[in-house]
Amino acid sequence: MITVKNLWYTYPKSKEPTLKGLDFHIDDGEIFGFLGPSASGKSTTQKLLIGLLKGYKGEVSILGKDAKSWGSDLYQDLGVGFELPNHFLQLTGLENLKLFSSFYKKETRDPMELLKLVGLEEAADQRVKNYSKGMMVRLNFVRAILHDPKLLFLDEPTSGLDPTNAKKLREIILKLKKEGKTIFLTTHNMHIADELCDRVAFIVEGKIALVDSPRALKLSHGELQVRVEYRKDGALVQEDFPLHGLGKEEGFRALLDADELETIHSREATLEDVFIKETGRSLR
Repeated sequence: MITVKNLWYTYPKSKEPTLKGLDFHIDDGEIFGFLGPSASGKSTTQKLLIGLLKGYKGEVSILGKDAKSWGSDLYQDLGVGFELPNHFLQLTGLENLKLFSSFYKKETRDPMELLKLVGLEEAADQRVKNYSKGMMVRLNFVRAILHDPKLLFLDEPTSGLDPTNAKKLREIILKLKKEGKTIFLTTHNMHIADELCDRVAFIVEGKIALVDSPRALKLSHGELQVRVEYRKDGALVQEDFPLHGLGKEEGFRALLDADELETIHSREATLEDVFIKETGRSLR
């Protein structure tokens, strides 16, 4: 769906390039995460891929076609959800979706069904200027999927949402993947990337440091140990055991028999642990 080779980009009047030789590809039906701190090049990469920025060096292919050959017809199969919602504030939520629906040549999804999907059906006839930030974020999301695009770009899709609505949006994103959509997800939220992405790329200062699945990264950088927490004389105690041969470990088996365990966890790394180890930077 997307192929990027040796991508360079320098903003006008800037002496240093923002992107420095990026190489990656995104497969059909994949959720691909771009993880990095602010000013790392995430948004610049997205803007280049969706055609908002021109003048790059390198090769970019979108939907099997050279990006420079695409015109406005690209947006018939491409949906974008920006981090900062941009709506017509004097229009209602429903009017916003109907307006954008008129921009597409093909039949779009039912606006009311989309509003219902994200819990905005009762606010359909309210002017968007009266929406909360979370409501605007949800409207922004359904506008991106209004025309049932093959390729979806989501920039911090759950930013500003309460836990319930953030969970609902993550579930919708996974459902879109099951329907065969390809999703490019830019974020600095390691939990979202871990839950949603098939593969992630770590980008820092315009360079990609690593690309792999979240599971592979966590396992390869974690400790092959199990941590056990249990009560001893009323105090909480932690003890680590090697993962290999755990079933034969006498101390571990004794704790199981004692029936005083509170938690057992393998000690794989988090994505943030891996990111910091590989780049020396925090995701924040």
